[in-house]
Amino acid sequence: MRIASFNINGVRARMPRLLEWLEERRPTVACLQEIKCQDADFPAHEFEKIGYRAIWHGQKGFNGVAILADGSEPFEIQRGLGGDPEDEQSRYIEAEVGGVRVCNLYLPNGNPQPGPKFDYKLAWMRRLRARMAELRAAEVPAVVLGDFNVIPEDKDTFSVRAMASDALTQPETRDAYFRILNDGWTDAIDTLNPRGGVWTYWDFQAGAWQRDQGFRIDHLLLSPECADRLVAAGVDKAYRGREKASDHAPVWVELRD
Repeated sequence: MRIASFNINGVRARMPRLLEWLEERRPTVACLQEIKCQDADFPAHEFEKIGYRAIWHGQKGFNGVAILADGSEPFEIQRGLGGDPEDEQSRYIEAEVGGVRVCNLYLPNGNPQPGPKFDYKLAWMRRLRARMAELRAAEVPAVVLGDFNVIPEDKDTFSVRAMASDALTQPETRDAYFRILNDGWTDAIDTLNPRGGVWTYWDFQAGAWQRDQGFRIDHLLLSPECADRLVAAGVDKAYRGREKASDHAPVWVELRD
């Protein structure tokens, strides 16, 4: 079972590249972030043509997440992250697919920091940790994945100096991420690449892709029930280099049936 995450940076703008990736790599489940469209405009019919069924949680022009399943309907469990009734941003959706709880998220960026956007990021991470604690307590096989907007360690960026003042590397951000891991979750890509140097994002600016100046912010966290089934995990890096690509590459984890 292959479960993938792809910050698509505009689902309609990247549709040719997205369909290309889905047909060539054929993940069992594909989680999208930054779909950047309201619910009524989500192009579900395009995915149905190639055998994928979808659920989504959209927002006009910003954010937005979706879960696609190959040959089956994702069973929606929850849309939106609990803990703040005033939070209207579309950043979280959760579904059951093939006996696995798939939790797809687009975590706030937090820049500029310090400030209200950084405070929102940290509060969102506390709410996420609370939801993940509920999943752990229920002992369900779960994969929590998406664009976390967290560079966990210095080995996960091309330049520590360039990212030193960014919200993605701040001690508070990293502390919140490792509190989640210490609750019993496994970072699949880090587990299989302990020396780092694996990037999932390259900025559109300053020739970052051409210079391979990237960092790792797209993560796949496994509950113990899924960590025991871990076969492989990786980054479909080549898709970042295609014409009109997203600034992220897809990431994926393969679980033993």
